[in-house]
Amino acid sequence: MSVAPVGSIGSAVAGVAAPTVQQTTTAGAGASSGDFAASLAGAVDHLQQLQSASNQLAVQAVTGNLDDIHRATLAATRAQVTFELAAAVRNKGVDAFNEIMRMQG
Repeated sequence: MSVAPVGSIGSAVAGVAAPTVQQTTTAGAGASSGDFAASLAGAVDHLQQLQSASNQLAVQAVTGNLDDIHRATLAATRAQVTFELAAAVRNKGVDAFNEIMRMQG
């Protein structure tokens, strides 16, 4: 059994697409609410795509049609982390809404 050198890991990881994060500048803070809605809808669509890809690779792994199990593991982890991020953002939004509702006028 031969062990690949550490330098070869970079070529294996190079095929994995890094998640993209859109940054908002202070100039974009005055943008219309449609931009926020579009960003939110895009994030939810991206999450659904990640979960769908993860499910497809999991089915392929279980049926034996997947040559590289690492792809399924990476897809599942990426979908899980993205879902946890979306849940955390949702929770912060709900907390902010509740705090605004507690303010006295």
